[in-house]
Amino acid sequence: MNRVQQLLGVEIPIVQAPMTFIARARLAAAVSEAGGMGIIETLTAEGREDLVKVRELTDKPVGANLLVAGWKHDPSIVDTLVEAGVSYVATSAGDPALFTDRLKDAGITVFHVVGSLRAAQKAEAAGVDGLVVEGVEGGGFKGASGASTMVLLPLVASHTSLPLIAAGGICDATSMAAAFVLGAEGVQMGTRVLATHESGVHSAFTDAIVAAPETGTMLVSVPGNPTMRVIATDRAHAWAAEPPTEKLMDRVQQLYFDGDLDASLANTGQVAGRIDSVRPVAEVIDEMWSGCRDALDAGRTRLG
Repeated sequence: MNRVQQLLGVEIPIVQAPMTFIARARLAAAVSEAGGMGIIETLTAEGREDLVKVRELTDKPVGANLLVAGWKHDPSIVDTLVEAGVSYVATSAGDPALFTDRLKDAGITVFHVVGSLRAAQKAEAAGVDGLVVEGVEGGGFKGASGASTMVLLPLVASHTSLPLIAAGGICDATSMAAAFVLGAEGVQMGTRVLATHESGVHSAFTDAIVAAPETGTMLVSVPGNPTMRVIATDRAHAWAAEPPTEKLMDRVQQLYFDGDLDASLANTGQVAGRIDSVRPVAEVIDEMWSGCRDALDAGRTRLG
């Protein structure tokens, strides 16, 4: 059992990404029941309510995300997480020092999401238990000049002794095995978990993920909004060329749950180009974990 398994209290070191509006009770419970770490998003009121509702679906460990920029003026979120029995929190988008001590004092394991070596070193100095190392090929909010997982993960691994969870470009046994070789002890997935029966999103969205080629996503940087990696729809190209006055994510729920791909931007990683079907969460996780070790053995065989 490695350090990620021990710290998170999970059988399988696979973590579900904290996708806003999507990382809710049904999906998180399915991931946790499969042996991984399900995550509840805390940015929305509905998500925070699901911190309690998820306990009706599983008694396995369930974690949460904490967007530092969104909660820096309201530390009561820590009380909410403690009352819900959350054992693992991934902090992101802000100074990790703002919440790390408070969360750890409450007995919660804290990993911080980083997209650069500098951010990793800052988080380590803040006393986090581990890092989620996220390459630019992942979906959602990204630094426009960020490094890929292939570059970033081994770089961070060579400069820290903290346990690492790799994110960005992970969807199956071989990509999980590659992450372990590069220094990770666990992986985090968004797009692969999004394209499952339990994610709750409209089939038009998951169909678009399955249909996407490896070149089917793009980074969209619009003034006043964070840079995001999204499916390269006509809407995404139009908004990149001529930024709208509305917030990019104002109508995202219509895209996610009503299937209107023109309503907003579809946060999706490049790994969509490797996903060819919508499957049950448990099936994905079981095949990844068992196949990861087979892939590592196959790599040793190819060395002769």
